[in-house]
Amino acid sequence: MKTQFKNYISLTKKEWNGIVVLLVLIAAVLAAPYIYQFYHKDNTINVTEFNADFAALNHANPRLLNGPESPKTDLFKFDPNTASTKDWQWLGITAKQAAVIKNYTTKGGRFRKAEDLQKIYGLTKVDYARLAPFIIIPEEKTKPNVVVELNSADSAKLTTINGIGGAFAKRIFYYRERLGGFTSKEQLKEVFGIDDLKYDEIKGQVKVNADLIRKININTVTFDKLRPMPYLNYKQVNAIIEYRNQHGNYASIHNLENIAIIDADILRKIGPYLIYK
Repeated sequence: MKTQFKNYISLTKKEWNGIVVLLVLIAAVLAAPYIYQFYHKDNTINVTEFNADFAALNHANPRLLNGPESPKTDLFKFDPNTASTKDWQWLGITAKQAAVIKNYTTKGGRFRKAEDLQKIYGLTKVDYARLAPFIIIPEEKTKPNVVVELNSADSAKLTTINGIGGAFAKRIFYYRERLGGFTSKEQLKEVFGIDDLKYDEIKGQVKVNADLIRKININTVTFDKLRPMPYLNYKQVNAIIEYRNQHGNYASIHNLENIAIIDADILRKIGPYLIYK
């Protein structure tokens, strides 16, 4: 029994060497932090200098020391037309609300007076009351008041409208060409980016001469010529052409009522543009 136990716990020379190496490595790992501290002394922080630097930074720009998610108690004066998304968040506005405001200004929207901020969707009355005293909108040089006729104006003429820049002018011009002209100025709200707020800003500066619209002869127009009309989709244009091929020329708008996929609202919109020769 004693011989068997001795044989069980006995180690070869190679195994003893391995144990010694392992012990040395363990000792080195345990000693490493103490050796590092001995050769690398920590620098002592001068608390007085640190506090002075912190106070100077805070005085220079207190917003740098507060992330946009932190509650704000100190508001600052700002121009809502140029404020960045981070500025809005520093003012206590949520990221979602800030995105709505920036989307509005990016599309060409402009705040003319502080009260215009109340028209932004999602902005509460409490937020407006809190921000209103800090809103500063620089007085801008406005263009001379003109009344522009929408169906005859080119892009350059459209930019003379207060609130309409180059981008909006191009959109209005392009949409007018697709329509064949405007029958009423309310159709401007169908142009991408012109919402109720923008429309209210410009409606007094425009007029429409409906006699200038480009008429469509529904009995001779081809699919490709009718397809740009924004009130009709691909299937509806195809249905108009096919119905004419099968039943002959249209005599009036009432014939179009027989096409199932064209409802009364669409007929009301396209009616002023159609002739039946």
